[in-house]
Amino acid sequence: MEFLFELLFQFFGELLLQFLVEVGFEQGLRWLGRVLRWVPTPPIAAAWVTLGGVAAGGFSLLVMPHSAIHDPALRLVNLLGTPVLSGAAMTLIGRLRVRKGQSLVRLDRFGYAFLFAFTMALMRYNWAA
Repeated sequence: MEFLFELLFQFFGELLLQFLVEVGFEQGLRWLGRVLRWVPTPPIAAAWVTLGGVAAGGFSLLVMPHSAIHDPALRLVNLLGTPVLSGAAMTLIGRLRVRKGQSLVRLDRFGYAFLFAFTMALMRYNWAA
């Protein structure tokens, strides 16, 4: 039972880290969209989201240099599973925004949110001790 609790806590910690960073990045994109009034094309948006994920992953390594998950096999599961969950959560936030009549940014869609979370997770997978 203790092992299961520890395992869930490790995954939840990584998921929470990614989700909070992604929500912060989404708020930054929302602010930037209001200031610049520029809507990038999908390939340019994907490139910016990828670079944002890499930057967020690098920054998260400065803040939290050690991975919460120590088992290499579980870290691989985290690399694939956490971005899916984070992307799904951002999609739900996007649906809530639509119901409230708010405009969406690209990160409110699953593909872009997954791309951001995956590149951030990949940075942490490769370089977190």
